Amino acid sequence: MNTQSILEELLGLLESNGVVIRNEPLGGEGGGLCSIKKEKIFFLDTQAPSAVTAAICAEAVSRIVDIERIFIKPEVRQFIEIHSGSEKEQI
Repeated sequence: MNTQSILEELLGLLESNGVVIRNEPLGGEGGGLCSIKKEKIFFLDTQAPSAVTAAICAEAVSRIVDIERIFIKPEVRQFIEIHSGSEKEQI
């Protein structure tokens, strides 16, 4: 599974958990997750390489989604585990 496919799976997980995805040119840094007026938004940097964005997206998924309770493709699960922080924070 390539990085672009993993990114698409991760974005799908965020969307299915109520996160709004916004595609914006942000200078190539990858974007990130934020909360505005109780709405969770993931800014997807259209100028960043998919590998950078996928790593940031995996971190966001680890914060929002309880990956132990749902089926996730093994390659995607491994990617999340590799790129997620050690602490799960509430946004």
